Amino acid sequence: MEWTGARYADAPTVQVDAWIDGSPEQVWRFASDVALMPELSGELQSVQWRDEGSAPALGRSFVGRNHHKMRGDWETTSYIVECEPPRVFAWAVSDPANPTAVWRFTLAPENGGTRLTQWAQMGPGPSGVTEVIARMPEKEQKIVHVRLSEFEASMTATLGAIKDRVEAAG
Repeated sequence: MEWTGARYADAPTVQVDAWIDGSPEQVWRFASDVALMPELSGELQSVQWRDEGSAPALGRSFVGRNHHKMRGDWETTSYIVECEPPRVFAWAVSDPANPTAVWRFTLAPENGGTRLTQWAQMGPGPSGVTEVIARMPEKEQKIVHVRLSEFEASMTATLGAIKDRVEAAG
């Protein structure tokens, strides 16, 4: 796990990785399946492509419905900003030019398997986190820390679930 940044305006990031006993092509099948992600996340409840098809591609977009115990329910539109099978898959949330978050999977062959890395960036665009910070600016660093911790826990679980699925599929 690796974190950078402590203030929202710095677009803080978190990263986790896992080694998976499977080829990048096998891992890609799961890491790039946005419809699978709600099964792997406690926060993301559902995903729906905004156009026909199910394959990820640069420029495609999808709607995610989310739930958090402190915020309730909300919906976002995400845009695929990187898609290089079976190497990189990334999406920006809300506005690709000023996203509320960016999420990225990177896959690299390693020791007969694949190193899967998930990276996430908060901001710099306004989000639910910026609304909380606006109400309690003196607690910004703690708010950012708590949210990055939530990201880290979710990402670690997601990579573990992808690992389990790839290795079970053989």
